Amino acid sequence: MKRIVIILSLAITLSMPSLTIAFETAPRITDREIVERLTRLEERLTKLEEGQKAILREIDKRFEGIDKRFEDMNMRFDAMSKAIDNRFEDINKQFDRLVNIFFVILGAFVAMFGGTIWFALWDRRTMIRPFEDKVRNIEGEIAENRGKLHSLIDAFRTLSKTDDKVAEVLKKFNLL
Repeated sequence: MKRIVIILSLAITLSMPSLTIAFETAPRITDREIVERLTRLEERLTKLEEGQKAILREIDKRFEGIDKRFEDMNMRFDAMSKAIDNRFEDINKQFDRLVNIFFVILGAFVAMFGGTIWFALWDRRTMIRPFEDKVRNIEGEIAENRGKLHSLIDAFRTLSKTDDKVAEVLKKFNLL
């Protein structure tokens, strides 16, 4: 049975030539060569580490420069913000002044308008008062002479019966 297994395994390995070719024998490396290669690898590794450290230092320097630029920009923005705030304060003060001037002008206009109306009313009262006094005096005189006036009209009516001219005048004024 052992023979059959050996023959079969041999037949299988011979029938698959790619498997047998795939295995290649490595050349023998001595310990010295291994140590030399390891030292070279260590040297390269240290050089790589030094290079990485140098790159990191350079990156840090660049970031420090960028940070300084951002600080400068922040200071500039702060200065601009203060300048803008000052301008807005100046504008607000100027606007307040203009509003105050507007109210003063409006107050002056209202005072002038009110004064004009007051003067017109005062002038009318002072102009009408003498006329009212005269009318009262005339009404008083008429009231005093009312009886005399009626007597005068009655006298003219009696006279008109005899005189045609007087009758025409009285008819003209609707007193007959």
